[in-house]
Order: sequence, then C-alpha cells, then structure tokens
Amino acid sequence: MDLSEIRTVVLETLKSIAPEMDAGSLKPDQPLRHQVDLDSMDWLNVIAGLHEKLHVDIPESDYGRLGTLDAIVACVASNLAARDTRPKNPVPTDPAKFARTHQLLDGRQVSVRPIRKEDAQLEADFVRHLSSESRYERFMVSMNELPPSKLKYLTEVDADHHVALVAMENRDGREVEVGVARYVIVPGTTCCEFAIAVDDAWHGSGLAGSLMGDLIEIARERGVTEMEGFVLAVNHKMLKFARQLGFTMHRDADDRDTVHVVRML
Repeated sequence: MDLSEIRTVVLETLKSIAPEMDAGSLKPDQPLRHQVDLDSMDWLNVIAGLHEKLHVDIPESDYGRLGTLDAIVACVASNLAARDTRPKNPVPTDPAKFARTHQLLDGRQVSVRPIRKEDAQLEADFVRHLSSESRYERFMVSMNELPPSKLKYLTEVDADHHVALVAMENRDGREVEVGVARYVIVPGTTCCEFAIAVDDAWHGSGLAGSLMGDLIEIARERGVTEMEGFVLAVNHKMLKFARQLGFTMHRDADDRDTVHVVRML
C-alpha cells in the first residue's frame, strides 16, 4: 500500500469522525488540532477507524507522533510495515490477571489493573476527591463519602460476574487511583451494565476511552454480547462519550431523568 492510498484512507477516517472537515483546505504539515475540531475521544476513534480499515495497530507510544496529516500517514505506513512482527497483547481469559499500561493522548501514563479488596482506601480517596458534580453523575445521589457497604461492593468483586478495572498514577512512588470502570453481568443473560468515573483533573486526557476499551475487550473475551448503561439526561458529556463509543440512546417516557445507552459487542 503506497503513501497516497494511506493518505486517502486517513482522510476518509477523519471525515467520518468530523463530517464538517474540509479535506481540501487541510495543511498536511500543520497541527491537525488547529484545523479540525477533535477531542480526545475523537482521536481514539480515528485510531480505531484506521485499525478497522487497514488492520493496523498503532501503539500508544506512537500517539505523540500523530500531530499532522503527514505524520499520521508516515506513522501508519511504518506500523503497516511492522505489523507482521509486532508482538501480540491478548487479553487473559481470567480478567483478574489483566494488567496494562497506557500512554494517554495528553502524554500522561497510567497503569490499569483489576481492583482488589486491598484498594478500599484508594477507592474511598478517589471518590472523595471527585467534584460533587462528578460524584452525582456517577452515583446519581448526592454524597461525600462512600458508605462501608458500598465501598465493599465496589472493591470486593469476583472478576467473573463483576469486573472492575482501576487506573493508577504513580505519584512520588505510591499508587493514586485516577479512574475506574466496571461491568456487572445482568443475571441470566449475556448482557452487562457498565459504569465509569474519572478524576476531574483527567477529563479530556483520553483515560475514559482507554478504560472503556479495556473493559469492552474483556467483556467480549468472556462472551458478553451486549453492554448497557444508565446516564443522567443532564450529563451531556457522558452521553456524547457513549455515542462516540457506539452506544445507541433509548429514552423511557416514564423516566425522563435518565437515558438508557446500549451497545452490541
């Protein structure tokens, strides 16, 4: 595949994410963020789109190289050339053994692993550090502290019907929780309900997209066929995020406060 063909696919992928983009006016050697309105989730969708169209894996260590159209084309070309020798990173069958490091779009790095009961204090501190708005959007009630029973439920999971991943930042030699995503299997089905929360300081970093990507990957590996969630109708950022992930929106005439989001896996 030559560079002109790769460029065509890259432009088609960008256009599918940002339909208002004028491909003819793009300056290929200038930063795309100054020319196209793409947020962090949009960038992850561009990368996913290139994977789908070209079967190319762009490692997170290359994300910093994707600033211009020319740079994306060059990066895709080099990864296409190397894809047959690139080591695979399969998801363990047992989610409890999952561990991964992410280099985020804003340059920060986090490690993602399953939550453990020993993380109870980290989880409590994480929720306490969220803004009151973020806590309400996540739990749909006003609260400052997690009750002991809720804290136990969130941290003592079976990694089978209840899977939870935490994102940790190494801060001065200690782990600090900055995000968590989880799903719980709906009894008697192959459907699961997800929930996610990210520290306010990490909004827009791409962390939420990375966590959901990991969660969806595990769910598929375990035979889950459908993922659903319930989002406050006023939480427009989360609804946009769900749409970007491919979820469809369903409104219940009897419940105008929440939106039911669903995605087939």
